[in-house]
Amino acid sequence: MKIIVTGAAGFIGSHLSERLVSLGHSVSGIDNFNSYYLPRLKEQNARDLYDKGVEISRLDLSKDNLDDALNGADVIFHLAAQPGISATTPFDNYLTNNFIATHNLLEAAKKQTGLQLFVNIATSSVYGAHAMDDETTAPKPTSNYGVTKLAAEQLALSYYRDQQFPACSTRLFSVYGERERPEKLYPKLINSILDPNYRLPFYEGSEEHLRSYSYVGDIVDGLILVLNNKDKVLGEIFNLGTDQAITTGEGIKIVEEIMGAKAKIDIKPKRPGDQKETHANITKARNILGYNPTTTPQIGLAKEVAWYKEKIWQKIPLYQ
Repeated sequence: MKIIVTGAAGFIGSHLSERLVSLGHSVSGIDNFNSYYLPRLKEQNARDLYDKGVEISRLDLSKDNLDDALNGADVIFHLAAQPGISATTPFDNYLTNNFIATHNLLEAAKKQTGLQLFVNIATSSVYGAHAMDDETTAPKPTSNYGVTKLAAEQLALSYYRDQQFPACSTRLFSVYGERERPEKLYPKLINSILDPNYRLPFYEGSEEHLRSYSYVGDIVDGLILVLNNKDKVLGEIFNLGTDQAITTGEGIKIVEEIMGAKAKIDIKPKRPGDQKETHANITKARNILGYNPTTTPQIGLAKEVAWYKEKIWQKIPLYQ
């Protein structure tokens, strides 16, 4: 099948693209390589993907014409987004890159008469401060990120309800692993142990937050199951993550044990809109898709530490 992955040069998109190629699919990517985080990281991912046969079109989903990039698509995985819960990112960025971009992509995708599946990638942040329930629970987002991702999800599903457009959505929970974005916890944590001059910025009270830290390989497994069950997923929402939650403090201790050293921490004021608990309820994905994430934090975080040491440490200056 010909599969398009938006956000292909990013964290999860690059892993998904690689997996799809390994399964024999023809994969093309779309990414705007914006400066939300160091573009050099995405360039590195793009080079690795190019070597495996994935070419990435440099397009802005919110404003560019996408017809040529989507031509002949059988499946679209839509991962491109303005990510993260941030007090400094303007609301317009979330609106443009999450909602307007999704609308433009959907309008272009409608023209693809052979399209079999459009997989929207949403987030546990749509549930709000306590993301522990199933997909039938009324969303209560507490951040601009969660609000705009929920709006984008419902826009895609409205195309299914109104026009029989072949859409579904997945809500991902606290994904970590190799190539993780540098503003996330674990890259900063690893750096704080390796770099004697760097201290991990840590929001007050975060050590008690419960998280379904989900290894990126398990998330990609779930997305492949969505692809393999096209007839069962149309119009549906699926939580994807691990149902084995730990606190952020426990996650920090695991990395410290892997690296054999303590993190240096700089306590910051609480972050508005942050989630207090995420504990993925994946009953629906288990029952319908056969989804069964198995990677423990000890295994997944060891892989991320190894990646950081090999690809990032003393090669790409993320934290100056």
